[in-house]
Parts: sequence; structure tokens; C-alpha cells
Amino acid sequence: MVNLTVPSSIDMRLDKYLSEQLVDYSRSQIQAMIQDGKVMIDGRKEKSSYRLQGSEAIVLNPTQSQPSPVLNEPQDIPLSIVYEDDAILVINKQPGLVVHPGTGVKDNTLVNGLMFYTSALSEINGSTRPGIVHRLDQDTSGVMVIAKTNRAHRKIAEQFENKLVKKTYIGLTWGIWTENEGLIDEPIKRKRSDPTSFTVDETGRKATTGYKIERAWRYISNVRFYPKTGRTHQIRVHAAHMGHPIVADQKYGGGENRTKGFLHEVTRELQQVLTILERHALHAMSLEFMHPETAKTVSFQAPLPEDFNDTINLLNEKYG
Repeated sequence: MVNLTVPSSIDMRLDKYLSEQLVDYSRSQIQAMIQDGKVMIDGRKEKSSYRLQGSEAIVLNPTQSQPSPVLNEPQDIPLSIVYEDDAILVINKQPGLVVHPGTGVKDNTLVNGLMFYTSALSEINGSTRPGIVHRLDQDTSGVMVIAKTNRAHRKIAEQFENKLVKKTYIGLTWGIWTENEGLIDEPIKRKRSDPTSFTVDETGRKATTGYKIERAWRYISNVRFYPKTGRTHQIRVHAAHMGHPIVADQKYGGGENRTKGFLHEVTRELQQVLTILERHALHAMSLEFMHPETAKTVSFQAPLPEDFNDTINLLNEKYG
């Protein structure tokens, strides 16, 4: 059993406060305990979104929700370092690399590589996710910021939560968009039929993505995306909802079926694109936020990976 007394001057969500205090639990684990009634606020149950006013007495009884200890091992995994100082580490994540251990994935993750590279990683998210402030999908490449101290972690996480971090992605999508730029404002919800997938649903969580067309070839467009919120698979779901799924995104309709229905020569050329990519064509190009120590605005870029450049060169050659 855990007993906590909330400081008198605080205004924070219950789940966020507990995730900062109980570093061995992930936020999702804490939310599950709250939902299961294992967290009492002044003797009553509240939702994860309950806003603490200060001086409350919190009693937490993890019992069955106690997480099994995860002993991450340092592993020598190549990391592309963009920037580093005493507070943060910025990397260009390669495609195919899972960010942290989870269901079905126990090692060979970014976390394992970070632990090999440095012992200076924030502990806010416990032993399973040291240093991890935000995530990219396994096959999404690009820029990520890692927190080396708990202070840096809290300050950067707060910026993500308050939507102060500016994120820019580059994606190759199927088809030609009708508008050169716009805003996709469609809520997203987890699919009941497939818990690993998401879909646009009016009962879902608010999700907003800006976009601008950078280049259009005959069958594929190069699109710059500006996600305003940070829902799982947000850009991929929104692009598919607009009828322009990310190229090679099997989960959301961007796979081999999109190459069919054309002349044989065109189909062969488009399938060549999929052969080059071998993963969905989405890259986190830049990240801008306030440095947790200097309070100055900093911006970091991750150059396009080789498979992106090879695909663009092929499209220019065929349809340029």
C-alpha cells in the first residue's frame, strides 16, 4: 500500500501526478489502477482526469496491478546522435527499431541501446522506459528527444501535454490530394475488432493534423505533416481517412493493393517503390521545443533516410 499527501499548491491531473511520483509504473498502468478502483482520493474513487486541488490524501493499493519487474539489459545498438548536452539527447531513430520493451518485445529496442550508450537517463517512466518522453512507431524514422534528467523529462513532457512542441513529418502518400494544404480535424479511436489499430470515430479523442503538399508525382505525393495532437498512429490514420494512405503502410491500406488496377508497367514500377521502402514511408523531420535548462527555443532536424531518398529519386526518374 502507498500513502501520498498532495502538496498544497498543485493543479495537476491525478494520473500525471501519480506517474511522476511512482516511477516504477507507466502512465497506462497507473490509469488502469485508477479505473480498477485501487486509488482512493480522500476516501473516494476518481477518474484519471480528476484534477488535484492540493492537500488531498491518496491511498494506492497496487496488489494485482503490481508490474512484473522488467530488467532491461544494455545492448550495443547503433544510434544516430543529432545533439547532446547534460539535459537532453536528440537522436535520429532508424526505421524498424521499437522504442521500448512491451508486449512481445523484450530486447533490441531503443531503450536497450540508450542504456548501452549512457547511464544518464531520466527515471520518471521507471525501469522499462528510462529517458523516454515521447515515442515514434516502430517503422517511423526520425528525430526524437531523450531526457537525461528527471527535471528535463518533466519540463519537456509538460510541453508535449500543452501542445507547445512543434513537430514536422514527411510522408509519401498514395494519390493526388485535392487541396495543396489544409487541416484534418477528426477524432481517433482504437478499433474494437483490432486493438492494435485505430480509426476515425466521432466518439474518439480529438486529433488534429495540418498538411502541405511538397511535391506530387503521377500516383504518389510527398506531404509535410504538422500534428497538433499526439495520438497513436495519428498521421497514418488521418492520411488513410483522406483517401491517401501512407505508402507501404500495410495496416492502413497503403500496401500492395494500391499498386493494382493500372497498366502492367505502372504496377511494376509502383511495386518497385514498395520493394525499396519495406516499411511505411513516414519520417519525423524536425522537432522544436523550449530547452528544459536554458528556456531557449531549440530546433532539431533529422535528414531523410536512404530508403526515402532512393524512393524519391526513382519517382523523379519515372514521373519527374
